[in-house]
Amino acid sequence: MKIAEHSRPELTKRLASPDGLRLEVGPFSVRIRSETGVFPPFLRSLYADFPLSSPETVADFRIRLRRPKTFRRFLQPQIIFESDGQKLFQPFPLSHAPPLFEWGLNWCIGTRAHQYLILHAAVLERGGRAVIMPALPGSGKSTLCAALMLHGWRLLSDEFGLVRAEGLLDPIPRPIPLKNQSIGVIRRYAPQATLGPEFPKTRKGTVAHLKPTPASVARMRETAEPAWIVFPRYQEDSPARLSPLVPSYALLKLATNAFNYEVLGAEGFRRAGRLIRRCELYSFQYGHLEDAMNVFDSLPGR
Repeated sequence: MKIAEHSRPELTKRLASPDGLRLEVGPFSVRIRSETGVFPPFLRSLYADFPLSSPETVADFRIRLRRPKTFRRFLQPQIIFESDGQKLFQPFPLSHAPPLFEWGLNWCIGTRAHQYLILHAAVLERGGRAVIMPALPGSGKSTLCAALMLHGWRLLSDEFGLVRAEGLLDPIPRPIPLKNQSIGVIRRYAPQATLGPEFPKTRKGTVAHLKPTPASVARMRETAEPAWIVFPRYQEDSPARLSPLVPSYALLKLATNAFNYEVLGAEGFRRAGRLIRRCELYSFQYGHLEDAMNVFDSLPGR
């Protein structure tokens, strides 16, 4: 059963129950409990196509969004993120429960899913071949990822490249967080796209989440073969330019953009090295999404 098949009152009731609900997100089962009415509409809209696990499914992550128990809750409504009963962050304003959930789930995956080499990267696939786009904040990665998904690429993730031991990529196609000017850019690029509410004054400015395409969610159990590693960088009014990288430099940049490269030790080096050997390697500078789409439509392949 999918999230969309539950009414808002049904979701609210299940989230508030002791067992919560179990959401399937790529290879993970996430048990969610929530004590606020702010979160269910976000879940029902942005995760509408996602399936629910049965109550018997063992959850990989156990998350709770709860109100503080102090008198301050009445003066300044807040929400707390807990994982396995542990408070991980300072409280957020109650209205910011959705971005708190998204960032908290990112933290859980990035710090615990060490069966993977976890890259901080957008990953998309078309024609059975995937492009990995590692990038630091401010590079335009999420904007480019959103446009490619809306251009027909299958979204694996905007946040994580989950690299298996054998080198394949596991999808985890969650909502794409767009920040500040990127929100308007994507609204103009694809007026038909479903974006959630805007959350101002977060630690990253104003944030709104783009719903993943139904096809991306429907195929979230389907692995992808890595074919390209592209390091993107947005430069205002720059022509779209794809430049080859030497393997040694690309490996260094890839390791820099990994969450657990050092945690995995030699295995992290081996997985990163295999990726470098099997992929075409490029840096990519762009200033306009339409030009970027043309370049990605004709990515060189082996």
